[in-house]
Amino acid sequence: MMRLRFAPSPTGYLHIGSARTFIFNWLYARHNAGTMILRIDDTDVGRNTQASLDSIFDGLNWLELGWDEEYRQSERLALHREAAEAIAQKGDAYRDFTPAQADDGEKSRAGGPWLCNPGMRALPAEESDRRAAAGEPFVWRFRVPRESRKEVRFHDIVYGDQSKETADIEDFALLRSDGSPMYHLASCADDTDLRITHIVRGQDHLSNTFKHILIFESLGAELPKFAHLPLLVAPDGAKLSKRKHGPVVSVTTYRDAGFLPQAYINFLCLLGWSPKDNREQMSLSELIDAFSLEGVNRSNAVVNFTEDDPIDPKALWLNSQHLRTMPVEELVLMVKEELAAAGLSVPYDNEWLRQTVDVIRSRFFTLKDFVTRGRAFFSDDFRIEPDALEKLNKPCARELLRELAQRLAALPEFNEDTVEAELRRLAEESGVKAGLLINAARAALTGQSVGPGAFAVFVAIGRDRAIERLAKS
Repeated sequence: MMRLRFAPSPTGYLHIGSARTFIFNWLYARHNAGTMILRIDDTDVGRNTQASLDSIFDGLNWLELGWDEEYRQSERLALHREAAEAIAQKGDAYRDFTPAQADDGEKSRAGGPWLCNPGMRALPAEESDRRAAAGEPFVWRFRVPRESRKEVRFHDIVYGDQSKETADIEDFALLRSDGSPMYHLASCADDTDLRITHIVRGQDHLSNTFKHILIFESLGAELPKFAHLPLLVAPDGAKLSKRKHGPVVSVTTYRDAGFLPQAYINFLCLLGWSPKDNREQMSLSELIDAFSLEGVNRSNAVVNFTEDDPIDPKALWLNSQHLRTMPVEELVLMVKEELAAAGLSVPYDNEWLRQTVDVIRSRFFTLKDFVTRGRAFFSDDFRIEPDALEKLNKPCARELLRELAQRLAALPEFNEDTVEAELRRLAEESGVKAGLLINAARAALTGQSVGPGAFAVFVAIGRDRAIERLAKS
C-alpha cells in the first residue's frame, strides 16, 4: 500500500505552498487507495511556537481533507538516536569535536566550500570514544563515501534523473551535541519507520534528497520514490516568502476572505498541475480521479496578487463558480455561519433561506458577499449605493413605488409572475417604461443597481418587507 506523509514544521503559519504539498500528497494517496500521514516535524525546539502549530491545524482542518495517521517527531527522539547509533556502528558516522560545531551541528562556510574537518573524519575510534567518555561535546556527522563512491543518483517523478557527485556533499550533521536530531536524520528515520513509499515535497528540498538517500541506504531501508513540486512564486518571479509577502502566502487569508475550502483546493491544484483535458473547475472527487504526479509541471507556478489585494483573481473566479454550483443545502449551512458571525443571526425560515441563498448566489464571489452585498436580504439596516440612489431619484419613481406597494398588498398571491404583471400594468397605466420601475424597485429593496432577477428579488425579500420598503421609498 502506498504511504505518503506531510511533514510541516511549526515555525510559522501554514504557507500556501505547504498547503499545496499537503493536497498533492492527499490526492495521490486517495487516488491510489493509500494512507495519508500527518507528521509534525517539531524537533527544532528553539523555533517551534504554539501559535504556528495552531495555525497549521487551523489551516488543515479548514481544508476538510483529513488524514489517516498522526505523529510528532518530538515524541520519537529515541528512534532518531537509535538510527544514529545504527549508522555509527556501520562506520558511516563519526564524532566531530570541533568546538564551533559542537554547539549547533553546522560549520560556517565563509571562505569557500567545506566538506569536512579531515582531522575529525580520520580520528581513530579509540580516541573518539575516550574524548566522548571524558564529556567533551561533539556532534555525530555522516561520513559521505567519497573514495568508494563518486556520485549519488535517483529518479524524480517530476524532474527526471538526478545526480550529484559525492565530492560536492559535505559530511552533514546527524545529532547535535545535546543529542537532539538534525533535520536530515529525523526525517529519514521517521520515513523509514513509518514505511513511507512516496516522498512528495517542494522543489527546494530536491538538493536534500542526495543526503537522504545516503541515510536510507545506511539504515538498510528501501528507498521511497521521490517527487519534487515546482515552487510557488510572486508575479515578479520571487519565491513566495512569509517574511516578504505576508498574508499573501497564508492559507487563513483565503479562509478569512470567505473562500470555500473546496474552491481553494481546486485553485491550489492548478498551481503546477493540470488535468489532461485542461478542465479548471473540478470537484474533490474529480480531482481525486484525475490526479497524477506525472501531470505536475516542472515550471514554477505564479500566484498573482497586488500590494492592495492579496487574493489571486483566478482563485476568486473559481470560488464564484463553486459558490454557484455547489448543493444549495451545503451552502446554506456556511451562509448561516457567516450571518451569525456578522450579528445577523435572526431566526430564518429554512425553506425561505434556502430559496433566497439560491437566488442571490449567482452574482457573488465569496461567502462574505452574503453579509455585504447581500445584506439587504437579511437585514433592514442597509445602505443605498450612489448608482442605485440615482435610479430611485428618477422623476415619479418614488411615487410609483408607493403605489406599487399598495397594489402588491392587494394581490391574492405573491410570486414572481404576479409581481411582474402588476408592475408592468402600473408602468403602462402611468405612461412610463417598466425599466424605470424595475430599477427603482431594486434600489429600494436592496440598495443596489444590479443583482439577481428583478422579480426574484421581490420574493427573496419577502412580501411584507418588500411592501414596507416600497412604501417608505
